[in-house]
Amino acid sequence: MNKCEGTIIRRIPLTETSLIVTWCTAQHGIIRAVAKGARRPKSAFAGKLDLFYETEFEIVRSRKSDLHMLRDLVVHTPRLGLRSSYAQTLAASYFVQLLDLVAEPETPIAPLHDLLVRGLDYLTDNVPDRRAVLHFETQLATSLGVLDPDCPAAQSLAGIYHRLPKARTELFARIS
Repeated sequence: MNKCEGTIIRRIPLTETSLIVTWCTAQHGIIRAVAKGARRPKSAFAGKLDLFYETEFEIVRSRKSDLHMLRDLVVHTPRLGLRSSYAQTLAASYFVQLLDLVAEPETPIAPLHDLLVRGLDYLTDNVPDRRAVLHFETQLATSLGVLDPDCPAAQSLAGIYHRLPKARTELFARIS
């Protein structure tokens, strides 16, 4: 069993009662785990598996795949401020989608995790603006070593990863 700390970046229904939860962690990168019974009203995980929550969790590692079993979970930072406005939630979603695009599963990504935490913490207390989103993209491209000084960071990222998340277009339309 492994104890980890990370931010919940995705939740996908698996069965009528279970979820697949994805975390971004510094030490282990992107980790996915099944939360059995999490969708039941009296589940031990009820109210603890929401997007952008910073949690400490314990998993039982699978020997056959990258989909592990969630055993225990404690929420440290719920980041409820991200739900104050649609723009904050949209910006947080864009940050997560961008990170998920560039990160390898189960590979240590401490600088990228730290950037995500700083970005989400900023958005918890502030309405996003163009400058903040461009700063996040620039820091991400710099951390990955793909920033071309002659073009915007988003263009550098799109050139390497062949696309940017679709949420970017809506985000810039909303914050402009």
